[in-house]
Amino acid sequence: MDIFLATKSSAPIIGQVASIMGWIMNGIYKMLDSLFGIQNLGLCIIIFSIIIFALMTPLQIKQQKFSKLSAVMQPEIQKIQKKYQNKKDQASMQKMQEETQLVYQKYGVSPTGSCVQLAIQFPILMALWQVIYKIPAYVGSVGDVFTDVVAKIVSVNGYTDLIQNFITDNKMTRVQLILEEGKATSNSIIDFLYALSPSQWKDLSEMSQFSSFSGMIDKSASEISKMQNFFGLNIADQPLNYIKAAFTGGAIALAIAAVLIPVLAWVTQVLNYKLMPQAANQDDSNSTMNASMKTMNTVMPLMSAVFCFTFPVGLGIYWISSAVVRSVQQVMINRHLDKIDINDLVNENMKKIEKKREKEGLPPQKITNQASISTKNINTKIDKGESGKNAGERAKKVDESYQNARNAKPGSITAKANMVRDFDERNKKK
Repeated sequence: MDIFLATKSSAPIIGQVASIMGWIMNGIYKMLDSLFGIQNLGLCIIIFSIIIFALMTPLQIKQQKFSKLSAVMQPEIQKIQKKYQNKKDQASMQKMQEETQLVYQKYGVSPTGSCVQLAIQFPILMALWQVIYKIPAYVGSVGDVFTDVVAKIVSVNGYTDLIQNFITDNKMTRVQLILEEGKATSNSIIDFLYALSPSQWKDLSEMSQFSSFSGMIDKSASEISKMQNFFGLNIADQPLNYIKAAFTGGAIALAIAAVLIPVLAWVTQVLNYKLMPQAANQDDSNSTMNASMKTMNTVMPLMSAVFCFTFPVGLGIYWISSAVVRSVQQVMINRHLDKIDINDLVNENMKKIEKKREKEGLPPQKITNQASISTKNINTKIDKGESGKNAGERAKKVDESYQNARNAKPGSITAKANMVRDFDERNKKK
């Protein structure tokens, strides 16, 4: 899959969010540089991940409040679904929807409550990925490292074919040149240069076509290498390359550090999934869904570990740091939600609904009591509209009639009928 590294995202919403996050990332880099003299992109990625996921905490809390209420609602919703499971007519389906809606109203939530939170988080996470993967486009100091080299490269005749052949020969599958009028753009050259590993920088400077400015290439390689260095690993390089190098006389310590990237990516994501609230099994369908979720929670961390071997180290650092931040965040959210009573949560939701209705000029609505009765006794009505008092009087009259029949005059038709009934009852007991 080809990915443009340094070119800013132009996708609607995601592009705008990425620009804002780019300012944050650039600010982190400048702060570390000016206050501490640190020019380290790996550290910037970690701090950046902490800040962004910390800002997303309110969204996580809202989503998991909904999940907590959803776990309580599920038995009632499943009861309604079972009631109508063999009824496919329009009236029954409409009735099922109405009764399900009453359950949501009782708890003061919307059926789309969780979707809203996910819809907000999706562009944020996508933009976060864009900034991490395209650092030169958002961190000015990083892009400036390549300015002089790019100017020299584009002055060489046939530079587009030279770089394209270099990309093909080195199997740089995640880099693709962007062409304008048949020539690679300056931004795509930055894409290419930022993705180079230390050994590839050396190969580039030794190309005869670039020999006149090989010193400038070496200087840029040295500057960007300092920025990309993270505990001896280059964040633009792949862990797999360090492992291969160890078998041909490379540093074993770096190979071990490189192996730790995918291993830690797997461990931290498994921990994150373990800390997430787990829904209790209610029936076979829910059990099947939970089994699917469990499988996905097992497979996804493994896939991340596999990808980390062939993806740049910087992405592995992002996956690890974000998983650690989410795990700490989840522990705090779990403690917060454990202190909240379901009734308090429902009352809080109802207050928000009434406040919203008040702003819209609508009168207060009595949802909770009506919905509670409807969901406890679904479809139960007093026969022929009788009140409780009338129903009681009717039962009393039936009982009096029965007693009069039992005390009928000997020899009467009623007394003979009682004898036949008593005889039948005695035979049933034998």
